[in-house]
Amino acid sequence: MEPLKETQLYCPFAYIDGSWVAADGGEQISVYNPATAEVVGNVPRLGASETHRAIEAADAALPAWRAMTAQQRGDLLLKWYDLMLEHQHDLAILMTHEQGKPLKEAEGEIAYAASFLRWFAEEGRRVYGETIPPAKADQRIVVTRHPVGVVGAITPWNFPAAMITRKAGAALAAGCTMVLKPASQTPFSATALALLAERAGIPRGVFNVVPGTAGEIAGAMTESPRVRKITFTGSTAVGSRLMAQAAENVQKISLELGGNAPFIVFEDADLDAAVEGAMAAKFRNAGQTCICTNRFLVQSSVVNAFCEKLAVAMHSELHVGDGEKDGINIGPLIDEAAVRKVSEHVQDAVDKGAELMLGGHPHPLGGNFFSPTLISAAGPEMRVASEETFGPLAAVFPFDDEDSAIEMANDTRYGLASYFYSQNLARVWRVSDALEYGMVGINTGAISNAAAPFGGMKASGLGREGGHQGLDEYLETKYLCMDIS
Repeated sequence: MEPLKETQLYCPFAYIDGSWVAADGGEQISVYNPATAEVVGNVPRLGASETHRAIEAADAALPAWRAMTAQQRGDLLLKWYDLMLEHQHDLAILMTHEQGKPLKEAEGEIAYAASFLRWFAEEGRRVYGETIPPAKADQRIVVTRHPVGVVGAITPWNFPAAMITRKAGAALAAGCTMVLKPASQTPFSATALALLAERAGIPRGVFNVVPGTAGEIAGAMTESPRVRKITFTGSTAVGSRLMAQAAENVQKISLELGGNAPFIVFEDADLDAAVEGAMAAKFRNAGQTCICTNRFLVQSSVVNAFCEKLAVAMHSELHVGDGEKDGINIGPLIDEAAVRKVSEHVQDAVDKGAELMLGGHPHPLGGNFFSPTLISAAGPEMRVASEETFGPLAAVFPFDDEDSAIEMANDTRYGLASYFYSQNLARVWRVSDALEYGMVGINTGAISNAAAPFGGMKASGLGREGGHQGLDEYLETKYLCMDIS
């Protein structure tokens, strides 16, 4: 494994109230490189007691942090942003070691993650109130905005830096403090970010990192009346349980959950552009993203041409291997269970009549590697139609007309991201309006941007991250009625 230039960024501890700490009982979590199965290192396995201490620290730090001006908080976030870019390569190495994504892609995630700190540092200065014309001449109505308070955040392994800064940037800019539980597969990205936050001058207690047992830590967050907001990115099943637990203390909650993204290609589309977009929308992070295409819906008149072009692109452009090696753009899946799931989806589709055009098996490298796979003639009875694959499997479903494409796209409990290609302007507006998704990529397969609201409909979650809407999630609205008679 490539060593870090600055070894201090490897932080095998939790971070509570400005101190680097171990678990009370000394328990640890081993973190493995999914490409090599080597142990990257160990971090403390924290539970409820340590989490409660972190919540107390965040609560104690809240008054002073909240009292700072938006510009003062923003200046500290911008220092954090600068430090992330200064250490971009080392942070990327850490991410590749623990998560597996290719180093170039990991460097891209660090830049993307840092962009949230910059965006919210600036956006925090635009938390405006308003005045409302009163019903009586001797009254004045004013609306002000205030930080919600202590935030409990739980982030996933697939984007171990960006999913942290997307939450922390907004929360801290709004004047909130945070206790973060990172994924157990990827805690070192989180602790490295905590170190850089400390160097940037973020005060003790404002940002805390508690790796450990998910159930105990989440339970401590939802049972504490000091935690006023829960933010979670992960599966719909876990999000639903968190929502139920948060109801006990009526905590605000935002959830970015599962997806089943359709990618629609109409017969009037530029097929070469659609294939280029398909490669970006499907194979980023080896297909392990919540907005990855899960179903390619292609009009029957062009489905064969599209599949042929996509097969050529996949064969020539996708290179599987250890993400530290040059030229690799498809790394390993996160673990053996992920490999099994993709294998099961492929076998289920073939058993039910799909045509296997490319791949369809674990990669000859073994371990957690899976060959990029293309199947055509997929149908609604197949598991890939209703379940999120989270791997490098492109499944193509034919459709006849626009109405059937929309019906197929919306035939899912999820509503996170969707994509479609068409050169017909009237169709662009019709389909955009009809798709039941929080995000729609039109003639593009890359939609993530710190300035845009990221989130979904239906079982894909609640609330938005990014954009000014992402800041709103961490603010309360207060109405002031003044009698001036």
